[in-house]
Order: sequence, then C-alpha cells, then structure tokens
Amino acid sequence: MSTLTYAVHDSATMLRRNLKHAIRYPAVGLGSAMLPILMLLLFVYAFGDSIGAGMGGGRASYLEYLTPGVIIMGVAAGSMSTSIAICSDMTEGIINRFRTMDITRASFMTGHVLGSVVQTMACAVLVVGVALALGFRSGATPLEWLAAAGLLTAVAFAVTWLSAGFGLISKTVESASNKPLLIQFLPFLGSAFVPADSMSPGLRWFAEHQPFTPMTETLRDLLSGTPVGNAWWISLTWCAAIALTGYLWSRHLFTKGPAH
Repeated sequence: MSTLTYAVHDSATMLRRNLKHAIRYPAVGLGSAMLPILMLLLFVYAFGDSIGAGMGGGRASYLEYLTPGVIIMGVAAGSMSTSIAICSDMTEGIINRFRTMDITRASFMTGHVLGSVVQTMACAVLVVGVALALGFRSGATPLEWLAAAGLLTAVAFAVTWLSAGFGLISKTVESASNKPLLIQFLPFLGSAFVPADSMSPGLRWFAEHQPFTPMTETLRDLLSGTPVGNAWWISLTWCAAIALTGYLWSRHLFTKGPAH
C-alpha cells in the first residue's frame, strides 16, 4: 500500500476509536447539544416577544431569525469535546503507546477531528429538530439544505482543528474544557441573537468583522430560501483560514511532543 493509503487506513481506525468512545460516553456530546437548545428555549420564550417586537415582528419571526445563530453556536460548542478528548489521551499516556506503534502519526489528530465533526453534525440535527418542534419553518429547497449542511461541516471542521490545539496545550481535562469557551460564545458578539445594526458602534464594528457573523448570515439566507450575498465566500475564507491555522498549530504541538 502507498503512504496515502496507510494514512487513510490509520485515520479511519482512529475515527472508529473516537466514535466508539462517543457512543460509550455520550455525556460530553449531549452536553454540547444542550447549550444551544437551552439558549433557543430561553431566548424564544423569555425574550422572544420583546426582541421580536423590537425587530418589527413577534415571537414566531424571532424564532426564524434566532435558529440559524443558535445552530452555529451549537457547532462552535461541539469543538469542546475535541479539546477534552485529546487532553485526556495526552494526560492518560495512551498517546505514548501510539507513538511506539507502526501507525501514521497524523492519524491520531485526524481521527479526533473527524470524529468530533461527526458528533457535532449529529448535535446540529438535534438542534434543528428542536427548532422545528418549536415552530421554525424553513423556505429552503433541498439544494439549499445541502448547502447549509456543507457550510456547517466546514465550520465544524475549522473550529475543531483550533480546539485540538487547545487540547494539546492543556494540562488537565478541566482546563481543556474551559479554553474553547471563547469559540463557543463568540457568536454572541455577532448577529446570532440580534442584528449587528442594533449594536453600539464599537461592538457593531467587531460583530461585522468577526468570523461567525458571515457564517450566521449565510446560514440564515440558506434556511430562509433568500438569495445569498457575499457572506458565503467570506464564511468559507474564514473557515479555510481557521482550519489551516488550527492544523498547523496542532501539528507543531503534536510533533514537538507532550507538554505535560
């Protein structure tokens, strides 16, 4: 077999390992899904009438606006599981055993990242299901739903690589769960919950130039069935930049050896 074939085979083995762990210990994955679901319930039922009225609608129209932002937030929250799983492997010493085995070294990180992406997308489906149960209705065509799934996969892939680096620099599982919090809550400072136009000038500038705002706007356009503007290529550019940064950072940390 070629080097690429060995890499794919080893990565698939690591992917199966991580998916089995996720099935055996579902608490972390479900915890990532519970945060966006709780946010959805809180903002719709506690603030939906007032915020919706301020946006020129009501609770139902605010649910249409809010759901894409909460889905993006859920995808960002899913990256926490990667940081925890990698830190756990590093602190428990299993990584030292992998280093002595005849496997492609990149497969360890690749398996973690791909496994987390699969879990994150499953959680996103759960969040969409809850939103539909609350009354969310989409005007998207099947092709637009497919494009939305592709966008979410790209976002999950990007933030997961960044979270992998946080896992490698963490000395305890507790710190590994705390470091990705910035990724999880960055959508709050975008257009996920309220339009950027309604913010103060400084916060509005930040919201308009941070990565999660174009991602949220692209997903919102796709799910509503309205034409997608320039936000889609800005979103994909951000995804590529974050994924490349996270990959190079994680590769450097992993190659350098354990810092524990």
